[in-house]
Order: sequence, then C-alpha cells, then structure tokens
Amino acid sequence: MTSYELSVWTFSSLVGVALYVFVFFPSSDHEEAVEKTRLAYLYERKDVVYENLRDLNFEHKSGKFTAGDFDAMRNNMEAEAARIMAEIEKLEKAVVSA
Repeated sequence: MTSYELSVWTFSSLVGVALYVFVFFPSSDHEEAVEKTRLAYLYERKDVVYENLRDLNFEHKSGKFTAGDFDAMRNNMEAEAARIMAEIEKLEKAVVSA
C-alpha cells in the first residue's frame, strides 16, 4: 500500500467515524418538549378541524367535490368538531369545579 492509498484510507475512515458519531449519538443541547395537557391538545385539534372545514368549503366552491361528497365530508368534520367541543366543555367544567 502506497503512502497515498494509506492517507486516503485514513481520511475515509476518519470521515466515516465522524459521520457515524454525528448520526447515531444525539447532541446534549436538545430542548425538552413541553408536555401538553389534554385540554391544550383538544384546542389545537379544534383549530385544525375548523381550518379543514374552511378548506373543504373553498374546494367545494371551486368545483373539486360533488355535492354528495361535500356533504358527507362536512358532516364527518362537523361531528368531529362537536365531539371535540363536548370534551373541551367537560374538561373545563372539571377544572372550574375543582
């Protein structure tokens, strides 16, 4: 093995080890995620469902959905929004009474 081949092999090995360490060992400066309460999650979910309803209305007006498809999807989303709102109300009553 020539000195050039040896230096290429050494350099490649060092890059490989550095890449392995970078990929498979997490850094110590990562941030901890904030723990969400069920109520916070439900408020986020409610916002998403309402946004999806707005998008669905827009797409229906632009002709992407038939009336039957639109009605079925809207009814499903409205039912989900009602379930979310009922659970939010239940949790908020529990917080107030506690």
